Amino acid sequence: MRIEYPLSQRFPNLKLFTTTRLGGVSKGNYATFNPGPFSGDKPEDVAENLKLLSTELNVAPENIIFPYQMHQTGVKKIDAGFMKLTSTEKDACLHGIDALVTDLRDICIGVTTADCVPVFFYDDVRKVAAVAHAGWRGTCAGIVTETLGVMQSDYYCGTNDIYVAIGPSISAEVYQVGEELYTAFLEKGFPVETIFTRNAEGLFLDLWKANEYLLLQGGIAAGHIEIAGRCTYTEHDLFFSARRLGVKSGRMLSGIMIS
Repeated sequence: MRIEYPLSQRFPNLKLFTTTRLGGVSKGNYATFNPGPFSGDKPEDVAENLKLLSTELNVAPENIIFPYQMHQTGVKKIDAGFMKLTSTEKDACLHGIDALVTDLRDICIGVTTADCVPVFFYDDVRKVAAVAHAGWRGTCAGIVTETLGVMQSDYYCGTNDIYVAIGPSISAEVYQVGEELYTAFLEKGFPVETIFTRNAEGLFLDLWKANEYLLLQGGIAAGHIEIAGRCTYTEHDLFFSARRLGVKSGRMLSGIMIS
């Protein structure tokens, strides 16, 4: 039902994972394990999938928290005050958010993806976890930079103590894009000669390298960054891919939890 990361082996009190397509109850383009409620799947199937996940994680379903993402740079802290809100108030706070940060125990924060990049953060000194959703728009706008900023300013994390994992997404080998993206990243100061490649078929973007660049610029040590190297588009039997299935399809949930 999910893949895990070496980071959880380094820090035994940490769980981080990305769900796969396998082991759930959804059907059609959502088959079978779709925990994402925002792309048109039957609510009862999504609820059952989340219940299955909560059982596996040994947390209540309401303690698996993820936002309604907008491909922007909003970062939300999941703190004691947030947990006291009603479900309606929580939904309002999570609307238009693309990254979550918490220091609470046994609260799983996550983002949903189906080709975009999930990025996990963990500071074992301050015991702070974060996760960000970085599609090309969020990457270009610097969502990982904003997430690091909140960890530093609100939780006093030091960049030397932060470890990062970049999860499955569409890979540079198959992520063909238009020239407007080259221009957009160039204008934001990205090393376009490194993150873009050209061949006879066209222009291709490496979102893993683009986010790694931002992390390094933000002070994260190269040895503290792991890249899963898993392509959601080519490994379509295991992962959902919006490029293959369309936006009305399933999503993976990438979650992180301090236990």
